[in-house]
Amino acid sequence: MYLDRFVLPIENEEYMILKRMSENGGMYGYIDNIYPCGLFAEKQLHEINFDKITILYGGNGSGKSTLLNLIANKLELNRIAPFNSSELFSAYTSNCEYELGYDEEGFKQKIPNGSRIITSDDVFDYMLTVRTNNADIAENIEEAKDEWVNLKFGKTVKFNGMEDYEGLRMQVLARQKNLSRRAFIKRTVGEEVKLNSNGETALEYFDTKIKNDTLYCLDEPENSLSPRLQIELVQMLERMARYCGCQFIIATHSPFLLSMNGARIYDLDERPVDIKKWWELENPKIYFDFFNKHRNLFEDD
Repeated sequence: MYLDRFVLPIENEEYMILKRMSENGGMYGYIDNIYPCGLFAEKQLHEINFDKITILYGGNGSGKSTLLNLIANKLELNRIAPFNSSELFSAYTSNCEYELGYDEEGFKQKIPNGSRIITSDDVFDYMLTVRTNNADIAENIEEAKDEWVNLKFGKTVKFNGMEDYEGLRMQVLARQKNLSRRAFIKRTVGEEVKLNSNGETALEYFDTKIKNDTLYCLDEPENSLSPRLQIELVQMLERMARYCGCQFIIATHSPFLLSMNGARIYDLDERPVDIKKWWELENPKIYFDFFNKHRNLFEDD
């Protein structure tokens, strides 16, 4: 494991608040928002001890995404999507501490290059970007068809200076005997990215982004994924953790992700926070009660 332990500075929260108030105006200083101070002290959460797969479970407002962002910021992980910060977030992050794990030979690990946090916003933005690019390419293809005809059969471009270079280059390309119109368009405009459903595209995103021997923080990766695709994601993450040297810290309340083999689950809805088995958590119990209530509908006559 790369990350072994993460310690929250709940004993220093009052000092951080008073220090910030002083910086904001001396004895009359104020703070608009003390977040994340108080969030974990209330839950009596002092530290997190990690496994190859560690899950931060809880409902909305439980602090699971906040805790994931604290870990990602403290470790200086790569990230794309911004997060909701606050006046005290940087100071709180600076006061957090962590310990690295050891490899099989007893040497202290390092956080691997390429380690990153992946949020649901990253996945949504990827799908939106691909769809937007495809729309632009589709529009440019129609223009390229007309351009190919004009370059192929129109007047020859005369080279009178560098301002004519690009037009001449395109005409030479269009008039190559072994280059079809389709090949010309592909080379000048590009190809649309093949898109499946949103869920399949999201799963493909994880498949392409998650590499061997890397640490990942995943914030609600189940978003956009159907139950079947969530199971496929679970199989992928289990495989990468077991055989490919990856470590995962996941914020989720999906029963499918909670059931991952060997996962250590912190229940952030509990006071104090406790480590639990996935079938002891509220969300899976709600699903169980619902399907158990309608069991007769699933049973053969």
